[in-house]
Amino acid sequence: MAAVLIWISLLLGLLAGLGHTEAPQTTLHPLVGRVFVHTLDRENFLHLPELVVSVPATVPITYHAHLQGHPDLPRWLRYAQRSPHQPGFLYGTATPADRGRQVIEVTAYNRDSFDTTRQRLVLLIGDPEGPLLPYQAEFLVRSHDVEEVLPSTPAGRFLTALGGLWEPGELQLLNITSALDRGGRVPLPIEGRKEGVYIKVGSSSPFSTCLKMVASPDSQARCAQGQPPLLSCYDTLAPHFRVDWCNVLLVDKSVPEPADEVPTPGDGILEHDPFFCPPTEATAREFLTDALVTLLVPLLVALLLTLLLAYVMCCRREGRLKRDLATSDIQMVHHCTIRGNTEELRQMAASREVPRPLSTLPMFNVRTGERLPPQVDSARVPLILDQH
Repeated sequence: MAAVLIWISLLLGLLAGLGHTEAPQTTLHPLVGRVFVHTLDRENFLHLPELVVSVPATVPITYHAHLQGHPDLPRWLRYAQRSPHQPGFLYGTATPADRGRQVIEVTAYNRDSFDTTRQRLVLLIGDPEGPLLPYQAEFLVRSHDVEEVLPSTPAGRFLTALGGLWEPGELQLLNITSALDRGGRVPLPIEGRKEGVYIKVGSSSPFSTCLKMVASPDSQARCAQGQPPLLSCYDTLAPHFRVDWCNVLLVDKSVPEPADEVPTPGDGILEHDPFFCPPTEATAREFLTDALVTLLVPLLVALLLTLLLAYVMCCRREGRLKRDLATSDIQMVHHCTIRGNTEELRQMAASREVPRPLSTLPMFNVRTGERLPPQVDSARVPLILDQH
């Protein structure tokens, strides 16, 4: 009994210690309108104080992230991880409605030992500093997956290569989206096939002549016919980034859009229109004739059909006399002969007096030869029953 009390006290102490354990916390500062990428690396989770034993680098680890107090991530944030042996990514672009403080809880799962480790990410979303980026362009890169562009090194290499096609100025990443999230299809498992990724870039400098020519109506017409678009400059993104130039989108926000006109409520009376002349009054009309035609004509047709059917069925019967007169004499003689012979055979069978064999009686015993007297003398039953 004492041992049981000791184990219960140890268990309660362990549960109390776990209840007061708080997950480590990391503070991040995403900006509105700028892409935010946070890498969920195994080194950040395996060296936490919750794990006493070191975990090898080959152990598969997966992550689950959600907004604190909610089962899923906020709408602007996405999670991606290609395999349990690769790092995970939290990425997205915050909107002005997401300003403020958001807490993301991340749980790491050890797929071999099923150990878990938690971490909290405090996101303090604020407004960006510096000039506005009214000139924005979106490119579809078909040679990469979204996980291959999220790290800072390939993203910086893309901006550097894109600088050769744009006017001199600072380029910043605004958004990164997988092509699967935009309606793309999963590629076949063939080497070199990628899912594709949309990269949105912004700048304070205007678009170059080369980019304007790519997005011109002439280039779009060539793309509709399956031809490459017009490109008046050297493609500095190749061969590291294979861009689909038929899917380039340019957005110019330097010119404010005109405000929509608010409709003014009127008095509800339409103005005079010479082309619309509605009738002032309707003429009187009698519907008795139409009703009589609609009801009486089908009734008369049904009555005529009924009389015709009754005449055919009741007044046009041939009768037996007409049938006999229409039959030849030879056929009638043949029929009468067969009928007479049948009657004669029936009479002969009814007057038969020869007893039936014992083996045909129902109560005959094959071993002893004895039989019980039948209740009915079946020998007098005619062979051919009367058919009248």
